[in-house]
Amino acid sequence: MRLSMTRDTETRRHGAFLVLFVILLACAPAAAQQPQPEPPKQTDEFVPISQLPPQDQLPAAPLLVTAYSFVWLALFGYLVSVAQRLSKVQREVERLESDMKRSTRA
Repeated sequence: MRLSMTRDTETRRHGAFLVLFVILLACAPAAAQQPQPEPPKQTDEFVPISQLPPQDQLPAAPLLVTAYSFVWLALFGYLVSVAQRLSKVQREVERLESDMKRSTRA
């Protein structure tokens, strides 16, 4: 009985961690975005990237953050799925072990 209570507590902790992690990932892209200043005037001459303002050096940053967030969420979802299936198999093994002990006693 004590073992199942420990697992329930552990499951709740994992669930709370999962919720916190998802909230953190959802807020990260919004926090990473900075207000966009007025676009600079167009020039016809070449400007090295080292002389560009920081916001113009990586114009695909929001897409990059979104892609990384998606990959991390997918990986985390997969790990949660594997953990749930492993837990189910472990419960089944324990049930079978207890059935075997009962059958050897009888």
